[in-house]
Amino acid sequence: MTLKFSSLAQLYSHEFDTVIDVRSPAEFVEDHMPGAINLPVLNDEERARVGTMYVQQSPFLARKLGAALVFRNAADHIENRLSHHEGDWKPLVYCWRGGQRSGSFGWMLQQIGWRAEVVEGGYRSYRRMVKQYLYDDALPYRLVALDGYTGTAKTNLLAHLQTLGVQVVDLEGLANHRGSLLGEMPGGQPSQKAFESALTAALVEMDEARPIVVEAESSKIGSLILPPSLWSALCSAPRIQINAPIEARTEYLVSAYDDILSDRERLRDRLSPLRLHRGHDVVDGWLDLIDAGDKRALTQALMEQHYDPAYAKSRKAQHAEVIAQIDAPSLDGKGLSATAEQIERILDQL
Repeated sequence: MTLKFSSLAQLYSHEFDTVIDVRSPAEFVEDHMPGAINLPVLNDEERARVGTMYVQQSPFLARKLGAALVFRNAADHIENRLSHHEGDWKPLVYCWRGGQRSGSFGWMLQQIGWRAEVVEGGYRSYRRMVKQYLYDDALPYRLVALDGYTGTAKTNLLAHLQTLGVQVVDLEGLANHRGSLLGEMPGGQPSQKAFESALTAALVEMDEARPIVVEAESSKIGSLILPPSLWSALCSAPRIQINAPIEARTEYLVSAYDDILSDRERLRDRLSPLRLHRGHDVVDGWLDLIDAGDKRALTQALMEQHYDPAYAKSRKAQHAEVIAQIDAPSLDGKGLSATAEQIERILDQL
């Protein structure tokens, strides 16, 4: 038996114990349903082998080989990774389109006595729902954007707001990127599809009656594109402007970006291409500060000569309403807590 989910909310609120993605590891890494584990019944090499045989020899031979591999791998999963489950275990299984891979594995689990079900349409049906949610429909939420110059600790403010019970979506966290030229994070960014899966999972949990606070972003975070519905909502969202002295911003950024500030070669590679926009003298000055190991002076120079001018230029093109401005003289833990409390009071009035 297969199960058909009509909405993401219905899918995310399923009552199954485990969601199992039986696609190959490469398919799983690109994207998968939130919370799923990967138990491939064909690994990447086996899937390619079966596909090549299907095209170059015959569908019958490919299905015969595929069946042998699928049942062999499924048996290994049952004997090892699934052996600890009791008789009342209830797994939900899916593959690419709810076909042979998930059907075969689901059947085996059912024969054991486990209450397994298979997702009708598989990952492909799930992906269609994500696409409709982010690309076709308007988001049913009221966004409020935290805005401010680079270094005003907007991402940290989201965490403080969350502890106060405010609804937040950390877009940079989902994208695993700090949203700037030097914003790369360890582990790299997820695929566009995986980012969209994480984004929909976060949004579907939100209460439509309450505002959601996000950080004001450009249309891209690193290499990832904000989907149209989100970008449209963000462009029109009212903004809360965070202001902080450049000394406090410098202190914050030196700590937050210590990984890249400590990597001189990587810094040089990222900053050298800016000669076209900022001029040779400016960039040469940055490179001298890198060579001198002066992280603080370099950080302040980058803000004054690159980030702040870029931000000021982008603000002129924005027409969103600024509903409040908050001066944050300190960006340490105590200062951010106080700023978060001010933001919470503003949100309560919306």
